[in-house]
Amino acid sequence: MPIPLRQNIRVGSYFLKKKLQRDPRFPFIVEIEPLFACNLSCPGCGKIQHPTDILRKRLSVEDVVNAVEECGTPMVSIAGGEPLLHPDIAAMVEELIRRKVYVYLCTNAVLLQRRIDRFTPSHFFSWVVHVDGLRERHDAAVDREGVFDEAVAAIRLAKQKGFRVTTNSTFFNTDSPKTVRDVLDFLNDDLGVDAMMISPAYAYEKAPDQEHFLGVEQTQKLFADAFGQKHRKKWRLNHSPLFLDFLEGKSDFQCTAWGVPSYSVLGWQRPCYLMADGYASTYKELIETTDWDAYGRGKDERCSNCMAHCGYEPSAVIATMGSLRQSLRALVSTH
Repeated sequence: MPIPLRQNIRVGSYFLKKKLQRDPRFPFIVEIEPLFACNLSCPGCGKIQHPTDILRKRLSVEDVVNAVEECGTPMVSIAGGEPLLHPDIAAMVEELIRRKVYVYLCTNAVLLQRRIDRFTPSHFFSWVVHVDGLRERHDAAVDREGVFDEAVAAIRLAKQKGFRVTTNSTFFNTDSPKTVRDVLDFLNDDLGVDAMMISPAYAYEKAPDQEHFLGVEQTQKLFADAFGQKHRKKWRLNHSPLFLDFLEGKSDFQCTAWGVPSYSVLGWQRPCYLMADGYASTYKELIETTDWDAYGRGKDERCSNCMAHCGYEPSAVIATMGSLRQSLRALVSTH
């Protein structure tokens, strides 16, 4: 199943508690970027375009633990940059797991086979390996030959060692329904990963490649043609049914940027990890001083083509929680 039962119960209880407390804004999962440096130069990513002095900065283990405890999230996604370049990444993961926080560690997997023995399998921990297509498409997406084979070998090794493995696949306007199905079939059936995440590419302002991002109508057509009920039920997709409906154009939501706040070497980023309208020094400051209603499609031009899960998966979850039928549908889809 995409999400383990004990995690579903823990996170579901957290959501219910927040709803009963009538907390208007709370983190579903926090995106932690302990560094922006990376060992790849993907043309669709703008993170490594930061100045050298910023690329040399690192969050400490204490920085990350304090940020997670401040906001009270039960789940953390550690991204970057490439987190495995951080000298204290294993200690960071260990400290979060010790606090019973669910940790998703995102990696391009280039270093995974060499660093894997620094980590211990846990039901609180999952690798998230970026796989943006089969061999030719993935290597083109990361602008280096051989990375796909390294990622596949790393996934197989992680599974052999008892780790939970999730994948994250980003799709561009060069993709077709067939390329979407091909990579998800491979990950689901051939590699047997535990869960898969998918996302239409967002147009990072600083990304070197500005030609291959998807528009809203392109995204909806791509996923509607790629999915079909047969494939959606077959794949172990780590998304709520309503978010998948959203990708297909069957449902529409307003952005819930506050649902996945982002913390990095620059502070708490406004309004999300895809856009940078300044930074707050504390989570409380981020939540209380950001004009959340100013963002989303139809409100901010930069959001016009965004259908990313950081803004719309929380919206889908909120809609699911407000409907008994959708709640039962989501429960069935995760088992």
